[in-house]
Amino acid sequence: MKVSEAMTAQVITAKPTDSIKSVAGIMKRIDTGAVPIFDDGKVVGLVTDRDIVLRVVAEGGDLNGPISAAMSEDVQSCKADDALADAAGHMASHQLRRLIVTDEAGKLAGILSLGDIAVDYGNKAVGHTLEEISADTDAAA
Repeated sequence: MKVSEAMTAQVITAKPTDSIKSVAGIMKRIDTGAVPIFDDGKVVGLVTDRDIVLRVVAEGGDLNGPISAAMSEDVQSCKADDALADAAGHMASHQLRRLIVTDEAGKLAGILSLGDIAVDYGNKAVGHTLEEISADTDAAA
């Protein structure tokens, strides 16, 4: 399975100069915990609801300040055509909950989250578990 089959394709972005409060409002409105930050057509950061809480709220920061004060700049990415298993491995090795997904031209194609992966692998795991349960039942009969 490819990343493009599991990722969230509809992504809202923000600019580094957008206020923290406005980006938090975007998160609330579209029910997301992460917003990519774009400048001049390139991803320059990613901000999560956790980033806002830890870097701004907990520090008594200014919610009207720029989101660049709260974003993470070391953004990891993968390609939409990458194998989902490879992307999951990348996330595991870097302890990431999300990856920015780009197309072949390097433009934003979506975001891949642990939840996206869990939906795919979760369904397969349930099927596998049912097979194991059935096999054990047949052996015991």
